[in-house]
Amino acid sequence: MNYEQILKEYNNIKAKGKKLDMSRGKPSPEQLGTMSRLLTAVIRNDECFSETGTDCRNYGGLDGINEMKRLFGEILNVPMEQVIVGGNSSLNLMYDTVARAMFHGVADDCKPWGKYEQISFLCPVPGYDRHFAICEFFGINMINVPLLDEGPDMDIVEKLVAEDDTIKGIWCVPKYSNPSGITYSPEVVERFAKLKPAAKDFRVFWDNAYVLHHLTETPDYLADIFAEAKKYDNEDLFIEFMSTSKITYSGAGISCMASSPRNIARFLEELKFQTIGHDKLNQLRHSRIFRNLEDVKEHMKVHQSILQPKFQLLYRVFDKELSEVEGVHWTKPNGGYFIAMTLPKGCAKRVVQLAKDAGLVLTGAGAPFPYGKDPDDNILRIAPSYPSLNELAEAAPLLCYCIKLAILENEQNAQK
Repeated sequence: MNYEQILKEYNNIKAKGKKLDMSRGKPSPEQLGTMSRLLTAVIRNDECFSETGTDCRNYGGLDGINEMKRLFGEILNVPMEQVIVGGNSSLNLMYDTVARAMFHGVADDCKPWGKYEQISFLCPVPGYDRHFAICEFFGINMINVPLLDEGPDMDIVEKLVAEDDTIKGIWCVPKYSNPSGITYSPEVVERFAKLKPAAKDFRVFWDNAYVLHHLTETPDYLADIFAEAKKYDNEDLFIEFMSTSKITYSGAGISCMASSPRNIARFLEELKFQTIGHDKLNQLRHSRIFRNLEDVKEHMKVHQSILQPKFQLLYRVFDKELSEVEGVHWTKPNGGYFIAMTLPKGCAKRVVQLAKDAGLVLTGAGAPFPYGKDPDDNILRIAPSYPSLNELAEAAPLLCYCIKLAILENEQNAQK
């Protein structure tokens, strides 16, 4: 790599004063535009009733209307009775679940998590920054666990949860994990299903956010966690979450949580102090558009047709510009919203700064790690979804120049 030539190309782009944003995995306006029919799915007063006759304009229905409970149950392969339908954000449900556990525990014979001097969560890394933010907000200690090609390092997970009863949970994105895009193998899912934690109030937060978000015609297979857990009488261990926020509208989708009958009964008892019911009209609108899982799958093919070219564009540019750069690797996931890029140690922060100086906003270096601290400063989360193809065509070469500059600077500093 020629430092002067790369710096010249970088400065030429910088001088154009572009404003490009690849900082978050947001659906693009084009994706949001595919759901305009949702806005008119319910427009008259006589259309505001669910299949059971519930008036969706009124109070009540703490666990959601049957139509959406059934749909989420079909997506997650659980009985509808084991589903609670929430508002637009599954993150909100996760936050609330942790908050209730802090004040009231997770079972009648367990004290609240907040009554312990210190509790910990296991955090597969690289992972989802907003999971880590919940722990940090509540003062929960976070322990890094390497995320391997088939899932979290289960040797470490099994050892830690068996030895330490102050470890109360683990965050998981089991399909198309954020940001690496890996899907947990059947063996990893089985090992989760038969975990024997020292803490009987240990819980697995199974955030299945990308369960339907395929990018190719050969989607990954994820084993069913509740079917596996049932074999070991371990269903209480798991709380599964998902939403339609990247399927319909990010700001006006529908979330859900699924768990064992015992857990669901407890959650409903606690939720009645928190709300009288979520937005049932929005649930009804969604149910009129998506009558069953096949309807959702058909719609997700439209999303795939929008997202797939964006990922492929980045792959082409990365293959051309970075394939021969030592120490640079990137994932090519079958689904999800992100690409994880690995750089030589000590380069990620500098890449983000160089990009920012040239008008390209990336996710902050360190975001995929607890406390925002990447121990090797070498992981970038690349989010291609929001920019247009034309914007990505400008952003991708700029990102490559930033990476090459950061690596060359790092090598020069090491030689001093």
